[in-house]
Amino acid sequence: MEDYKFLFKVVLVGNAGVGKTCLVRRFTQGLFPPGQGATIGVDFMIKTVEVDNEKIKLQIWDTAGQERFRSITQSYYRSASALILVYDISCQPTFDCLPDWLREIQEYANSKVLKILVGNKTDREDREVPSAIGEEFAKQHGMYFLETSAKQADNVERLFYEIAAELIEQARQKEVPVRSETSTLANLGNKTSYLSQANCCGGINNLGKDSNNTNNSNNSSNNNSINSIN
Repeated sequence: MEDYKFLFKVVLVGNAGVGKTCLVRRFTQGLFPPGQGATIGVDFMIKTVEVDNEKIKLQIWDTAGQERFRSITQSYYRSASALILVYDISCQPTFDCLPDWLREIQEYANSKVLKILVGNKTDREDREVPSAIGEEFAKQHGMYFLETSAKQADNVERLFYEIAAELIEQARQKEVPVRSETSTLANLGNKTSYLSQANCCGGINNLGKDSNNTNNSNNSSNNNSINSIN
């Protein structure tokens, strides 16, 4: 029996032809399948990785992008730990459909699911969606952003390892009895220059410091009151 500390379900969604299957195959099998056909329904692969000396098993679910499979794939959103929303940087229509995919995610997925926007096929020279546009969209919708190339293996391993690291952080936070809800999303963007954090969380890091200063101030005030009484 394989030994692992955490098991996470990662689901890829997006239009047909954006390269979801190629991303999964590149990461799990280290290959780029030429002439990859469209996924029918849902497929999944498993890969165990090691992050922070912990073994993590990733269940990676590759969903079909065609409309006729939508009722099937929606059921896989509910138990997802992370959702990767993929578009093709060389195909503007795949980017234009992102709001529709987000509506599905909001309707069927857990409200706290980790969401990552991925612009795939950076190896293509006929780019139609600038990086800045993808990053701005991710920022507006509270997602992380990354561009990849399944063909050239650019940022593919980095994508899944960073997701695993973030999910570990979330799991550890849940083990702590008292934890601010605002810290649910850790500083994923700080772990690598390739992943951009959509929302600034700098204030979260200072929350503990402000609390300590307040406590010290209260203690000082209480001591002064006691001295006055004496």
